[in-house]
Order: sequence, then structure tokens, then C-alpha cells
Amino acid sequence: MMDVRGLRLGYFLVLCLVPFLRHAVAIRFVMDRGECFSHNVDYEGDTVHVSFVVIKADTPWHYSEDGVDLVVKDPNGNQVHDSRAKVSDKFEFIVQKRGVHRFCFTNKSPYHETVDFDVHVGHFSYFDQHAKDEHFGPLFEQIRKLDDDLYNVLFEQHWLTAQTDRQAILNENMSTRAIHKALLESAALIAASAVQVYLLRRLFERKLGTSRV
Repeated sequence: MMDVRGLRLGYFLVLCLVPFLRHAVAIRFVMDRGECFSHNVDYEGDTVHVSFVVIKADTPWHYSEDGVDLVVKDPNGNQVHDSRAKVSDKFEFIVQKRGVHRFCFTNKSPYHETVDFDVHVGHFSYFDQHAKDEHFGPLFEQIRKLDDDLYNVLFEQHWLTAQTDRQAILNENMSTRAIHKALLESAALIAASAVQVYLLRRLFERKLGTSRV
């Protein structure tokens, strides 16, 4: 009897650690023309969550909505998903073939772009294998739901953080451009005023010379 309880307790403790065993990749990289990443998925039927945000360009003077392309392919080279000309996107897909999946970005801009890229793979193997006990089944189901909710919150939080970073950089760049524009306009106004003063002085000097003659 004690061995059975100990075994169930062991399953429970292992299950509680499952949220920390999810496969996750979150990186921020600088892209020139293109960049590819690989991520291994161990189980068919898993859900892969993907998000990316184009944070900034390598020059504060550049701003466009050209975006980037992202193509996802399975281990057989079949296209699973594609995002075209987007500055940000968030999607998910069900794994049909386990193995290494490739995520390839293509830059649509002539400038280097900084991209925030996040991949999470959701899998709950211990629930699938050991949640057959009539007493522990409902508990496992609740823990699974809690795990999914926590995971979704973290994924969404990372997405919102990347979006916030992008907006902050855009605002900063717009402020910088506005200041530079104001300085250039002020310099142009001063130059125009100096030219007007010079022309007026020349005009008065000519009139004065004519009056003396």
C-alpha cells in the first residue's frame, strides 16, 4: 500500500515539474538579408507557438512597414506556415512530423533589422502516459490546464514586451528625427534671414550711391 502511494506521489511530483520542461527558444538577433534557425520537436501532435517582432533598423532615419518574411518547414522540407512582409506576427501549428523544423527569415528592407523571435513547444507527456488513475485523473487534468494557462501568459508577456520595445524605439527615433528636422529648419531660416539682410544692405547701398551722384 505504501509503495503504491509512494509511486503516485512520485508521479505527482514529476508532473509538477513538467511546466519547467517545455522546449522554448527566445532570441533577439540582427538580420542582414536572411537568417535560418532549427528547432527539434520530439512528438507528433505537439503544438508549436511562434512569434516575432521587428524591433528596429540599424539607422534611426529609416522607418518603413516593409517587414520580413518567415517560412516554416518540417523535417521533410514541406512548408508548414509562412508570414509575408510583416513587422510582427504570432501563430501556432500542430506538428505532423516529428524532427527538426526550420524557421527561415528574409529581410525585405535594405537595412539591417533587429528581430525578436520566440518559439515554444507545448507537450504534456506525463499526463498522456500516467493520467489513467481514476483518483489522480481529475487532478492531472487541472494541473495540465494550469500549466497551459501559465505557459500562455508567459508567451503573451514575451510578445507584448517585444511590441513595447519596438514602439519605444520608434518613438525615440521619431523624437530624434523631429529634433534634427527642427534644427535644420532653424538653420535654414537663419540662413534665409542672413541672405535677406545682405540683399537689403546691397540695395540700400546702391540707392545711397545713386542719390549721391
